[in-house]
Amino acid sequence: MAKLKVTQVRSQIGAKQNQRDTLRSLGLRRINDVVVKEDRPEFRGMIFTVRHLVTVEEVD
Repeated sequence: MAKLKVTQVRSQIGAKQNQRDTLRSLGLRRINDVVVKEDRPEFRGMIFTVRHLVTVEEVD
């Protein structure tokens, strides 16, 4: 299964509380933190919520 590399590129300061919680659930704490997640609908939805704060790359 494909994997997604998620990098936080913007600060969570000023973001809504649900977006902050989503970043924390993804495992992102600060700018330039990187996590690798499976490409599943649950993670796609979380990434969609914070799409303006992160960048996503597909990794094999």
